[in-house]
Amino acid sequence: MAKSEVNEWLEQDKLTLLEAWARDGLTEKQIATNMGICEKTLYNWKNDNLQILQALKKGKEVVDFEVENALLKRALGYDYEEKTYENGILKKTITKHVSPDTTAQIFWLKNRKPKEWRDKVVYEGEVKTNGVINDLVEALNNVKKNK
Repeated sequence: MAKSEVNEWLEQDKLTLLEAWARDGLTEKQIATNMGICEKTLYNWKNDNLQILQALKKGKEVVDFEVENALLKRALGYDYEEKTYENGILKKTITKHVSPDTTAQIFWLKNRKPKEWRDKVVYEGEVKTNGVINDLVEALNNVKKNK
């Protein structure tokens, strides 16, 4: 029975539907529900059928590119036109500016250049400590010396 069900989903129109669901942002659990199967079955079908895996991947890639572009646009700032209508007639057009967003910039840089923009600084070699930590390190060193 499962083999005939999977064959149905290998038809082009069904693969297109899978791609569209992935593009629309549905989770794999939601997609499996829409298909009338459990999530585990979908994972098995993806492992056994390259066409299903590629359709889901292709759909997700489209949205990922759109989100990346939107994040970049927000990080850099942009201009847009705002139009005002009165009784269906265009009265004025104003160009407005959205300033660059520092949160979007930070997010972009931390993910694209993690070595340069990570929060935690990692020092090669010597470990630097202070205050209470120094006292603990000293106490541990004394314990080791007394053994």
